[in-house]
Amino acid sequence: MTEDPYVIHRSLLFTVAYEMLGSAADAEDVLQESWLRWADVDRAQVRDPRAYLVRIVTRQALNRLRTVARSRVDYVGEWLPEPLLTSPDVADDVELAESVSIALLTVLETLGPTERAVFVLREVFEMPYGEIAGAVGKSATAVRQIARRAREHVAARRPRTKVSRSEQQLVVERFLAALRTGQVQDLMEVMAPDVVLIADGGGVAAAAPAPVHGAQLVAALLARPDRTVSTVWLNGAPAGRVEVDGQVAAVSLVVEDGRVTRIHAVVNPRKLTRLDEPAELAR
Repeated sequence: MTEDPYVIHRSLLFTVAYEMLGSAADAEDVLQESWLRWADVDRAQVRDPRAYLVRIVTRQALNRLRTVARSRVDYVGEWLPEPLLTSPDVADDVELAESVSIALLTVLETLGPTERAVFVLREVFEMPYGEIAGAVGKSATAVRQIARRAREHVAARRPRTKVSRSEQQLVVERFLAALRTGQVQDLMEVMAPDVVLIADGGGVAAAAPAPVHGAQLVAALLARPDRTVSTVWLNGAPAGRVEVDGQVAAVSLVVEDGRVTRIHAVVNPRKLTRLDEPAELAR
């Protein structure tokens, strides 16, 4: 028997939904809804199952994105994407790793739902404008314009420079080593003077309610020795898993010019349920 196209493309469909929503839980809900719709489709009428499934998932993700956008307005403190445990192999696909990075997903939160869908489908999955038009309910001409605006918007807000995998890993390890010592000076040496710390506690776990700016303030906040720090791969990049008094945090870093410029720390336990089994991502 030929395996169902939904099963064959499930990793791709999850990745599309996750990049549009920034939440694995919401992405799984979208896949369930999409499967129900796919189950009712006359397969004999579907010429390209992959494109058809992506279109279903995109429409369901857009519906979910418009719903959760309202709830995120009332979110307690800063909202960050849900981190995913990934294998180091994900980093071998540079474009995939960048597209699922916490840094980029955070930037995508500043786009409108349709802009985000168009950006993800065009820039990440390289779908033709005509197929994207069918998925988002716009003309191909409109999709081209939306894609251009979204691309410019993201380019203005993403990290200024790209670093190699080896440099990223080296700086991350230096930062995590400084976290283990808990010494202010060790932390300040690996952070840029204008570093920014963004923490997501969701009102459930203790976290800074607003971004913390500057190496001295960030180091003072992070400097404590009684923690367990380990290296993990999150969203296609080396990152940290930190445990303090039974509380877990997933820490992702942006590195520029050999120093940490941005720290994303997720401590909301509802967003830390994917840290034990690597997510299957695909383009």
